[in-house]
Amino acid sequence: MMIHAQEKPLKIGIFDSGVGGLSVLRAIHELLPHLEIVFFADQAHVPYGQRQMQEIRAFSHQITSFLLSQQIDLLVVACNTASAAALKYLRQQFPLLTIVGMEPAVKPASEQTHTKAVGVLATPATFQGELYQSLVHKYGEGLQIFQDTCPGLVEEIEAGNLKGERTHAILAHALQPMIEQHVDTVVLGCTHYPFILDEIRQITGKRIQVIDPAPAVARRVKSLLSDKFGGRLAVPSHAPMQFTTSGDAAVLQSQIKRLIGLDAAVNSVCWQDGKLKTTLSAIPRI
Repeated sequence: MMIHAQEKPLKIGIFDSGVGGLSVLRAIHELLPHLEIVFFADQAHVPYGQRQMQEIRAFSHQITSFLLSQQIDLLVVACNTASAAALKYLRQQFPLLTIVGMEPAVKPASEQTHTKAVGVLATPATFQGELYQSLVHKYGEGLQIFQDTCPGLVEEIEAGNLKGERTHAILAHALQPMIEQHVDTVVLGCTHYPFILDEIRQITGKRIQVIDPAPAVARRVKSLLSDKFGGRLAVPSHAPMQFTTSGDAAVLQSQIKRLIGLDAAVNSVCWQDGKLKTTLSAIPRI
């Protein structure tokens, strides 16, 4: 029985308010293709960025409980806003679960910038969070840090407007003042933003570095799983990725196909009186 347990493939859970977490899923799957992955998009409540911290903690607690019911070995909070609001709280509430969160890449930006001027694109909740403030305090000495909350950008990405006029206008409004201040490094502080990297680079040009934190998160997941589970990391899973949304399953299905190129079956759940009703209904793979 012990040998059988050791040979069981590892399973991780990933959640975000919407499709942004798919950028993290993509990076993890590229690095660790053997993993079984369960992804949850809380699209009934997207975006999280304008919500109160206490409300985001409550959502995150319910989602974590749901993912634990799927017997995950590790959780990735693939949302900068949820990480800012709830990461510390979740680790206190679920002390036996290994939890990886997102943090704005202030440290690597401080190491890579030559002009000592750094831009950060993130939600209001991320900027207000203790995590971001601690990173700026620790690594921001000697830096000029220019922040922008990019109002409406997450909604445009959720709607599939990756190259629309509105998306470009929001980015130009955020990035042009940074360029004028000689910013040479831009941190993507929201997991939705890697999906508009081409649009960002059209505005910034090649001389400005753009830091996507997803590959670093994937490496962290690999390190933690290797330390905790050793050889099980190489045991292949033959199960398809599992996708669940609290929104419209058909919409998430089309978003997955467009953003990361997967034909996926999608389950849907609903919120009822502040709790997740976990009876699943499914939209089969196309």
